[in-house]
Amino acid sequence: MNKALIVGSTGIVGSAMAQLLVDKGWQVAGLARRPTARAGVTPISADLLDDNSTRRALAGVAPSHVYITTWSRQASEAENIRVNAAMVRHVLDAVGDAGSVKHVALVTGLKHYLGPFEAYGKGTLPQTPFREEQGRLNIDNFYYAQEDEVFAAAARDGYHWSVHRPHTITGVAVGNAMNMATTLAVYASICRATGRPFQFPGSAVQWNSLTDMTDARLLARHLLWASTTPAAANEAFNIVNGDVFRWSWMWSRIAEWFDIEPAPFDGVVRPLEQQMANDATIWRDMAGQKQLAEPDIHRLVSPWHTDADLGRPIEVVTDMSKSRRLGFLDYQPSDQAFFDVFDRLRQERLIP
Repeated sequence: MNKALIVGSTGIVGSAMAQLLVDKGWQVAGLARRPTARAGVTPISADLLDDNSTRRALAGVAPSHVYITTWSRQASEAENIRVNAAMVRHVLDAVGDAGSVKHVALVTGLKHYLGPFEAYGKGTLPQTPFREEQGRLNIDNFYYAQEDEVFAAAARDGYHWSVHRPHTITGVAVGNAMNMATTLAVYASICRATGRPFQFPGSAVQWNSLTDMTDARLLARHLLWASTTPAAANEAFNIVNGDVFRWSWMWSRIAEWFDIEPAPFDGVVRPLEQQMANDATIWRDMAGQKQLAEPDIHRLVSPWHTDADLGRPIEVVTDMSKSRRLGFLDYQPSDQAFFDVFDRLRQERLIP
């Protein structure tokens, strides 16, 4: 029987992966610093920065497939590299002892092409649409360090690997560091409750240019496909929904779902970090009035990440030809991906 270890099982990607594999009848172990109860998933708690803690936690797990879907945000890229490379290394050293692993899949993202947060979308970048054969930028990047740990461990222990590069991911996970869909849902809910204008926070380039996104459920299916398809072994893949859109269209679609009017875009960048800086009290009051499940706005929103994506000065479109040629043909309309998140947030009483 296939036995999966999902590293970061409580995150947007990890939770979607856990649900998919449980539905497929796999044995699933979910590793997180603070794992939550989930039907069909064996919870494992570990501090991935502690090699001994990781080894103790994973002793006897013996997975056939490992899905690494987590990272830890640090104050500088040098620290991102040190911390996130160590987390991957400690996991792979621990599971390597059993000799059971067939495949390791690593989730990174389009910062492979765009650069790390410290130099995001700056300097000499590859042309869009981004393609997997476009090499690494000549700049330090913790994604590259994570990849190198996977490559080294796979060569040492004799298993296959895959790297998955999604664009902005839509999904549901409380406490996630990068969560645009929930951030926009909370922002729209506050705008509706207070009468504030629903203003696009980003740049004119993002408002007018084509872009794409990645649904966490589609990414989970892509991870499963690559980890069980021989032709996909030892490859890096882009993974997006398969459609493209402009934010000038999507912003109106989101506003329509929340039954509010979108403010006209005048080309001025109004970051959500500024717009939402004083919203913690407003949200706590709304949560009390509406009996919402999470009164702490900081557990739901990541304005800094949404601002980084929507404030980019360049077009971002991703090529999926490599996966298509090898047989992955799944497709997800991006507006419906947003709506599905909003529906679930409302069902779980995370938004009014």
